[in-house]
Formats: sequence, structure tokens, C-alpha cells
Amino acid sequence: MEPAISKGQLWTGRVLSAIVVLFMLFDGIMKFMKPKIVVDTTLQLGYAEHHISVIGFLAVLSAVLYAIPRTSVLGAIVLTGYFGGAIATNFRLDLSLFGNVLFPVYLAVFAWAGLWLRNLRLRELFPLSR
Repeated sequence: MEPAISKGQLWTGRVLSAIVVLFMLFDGIMKFMKPKIVVDTTLQLGYAEHHISVIGFLAVLSAVLYAIPRTSVLGAIVLTGYFGGAIATNFRLDLSLFGNVLFPVYLAVFAWAGLWLRNLRLRELFPLSR
């Protein structure tokens, strides 16, 4: 018989995953709406204004892939790449380590922890103990 996921683990995983999905959807949608603060911040990060919609599309796409159970692992991989770009951008600009540079790391940890908590096959692939 296959080991079951406890209700606590399942709901913790869902909450962590929901935080990531909601943040990425909010971020992506704001990039499509292009309020002044989003445009100004993107320009300060070194990207041109015409890149904003592409970055927003990638944010929404990665969130949707992650939110769909069948593609959630692919979504986590794409999110990891997206977060890696955010880390590199913030690091290159010498922004605050705990406020800016590590924030995408926190989201990546939430994404993978949430997925690990609610996916038995991922647990078998990456067990925390043997």
C-alpha cells in the first residue's frame, strides 16, 4: 500500500503553493497593466519598457504551469529559472540581500516545499531521509 499524505502536510503544501501562485499571478498581471511603479521599477532594474509584457507573460505562464497538477513539476522548474533571473538581476544591482536578493529564493523554497508536501512521487524522488 502506498503511503498517504497527511491532511496537515497536504494543506501546508497547498498553502505554500497558493502563496507562490498568487504572488506570480499578481506580479504578471501588474506587468500587463503597466502602472507607473511597475514601469519605473523595471527600468531601474535595467530592462526596457518593451520587456515588461514578456516578463509578465513568463510570470503568468510559470504560475499556471505550476498550478495545474499534471504540469506542476515543469512549472516548478520554470519558476526556478524565473527566480534565478530575478536573483541575478537584484544581485547585479547590489540591492539589499535579505529584502531583494533572497526574496526569490524564499519563493522558490515555498514552491518546491509546497510541491514536495503534496506530491508523493516527488517525495520518492527526493526523500528527506532513507
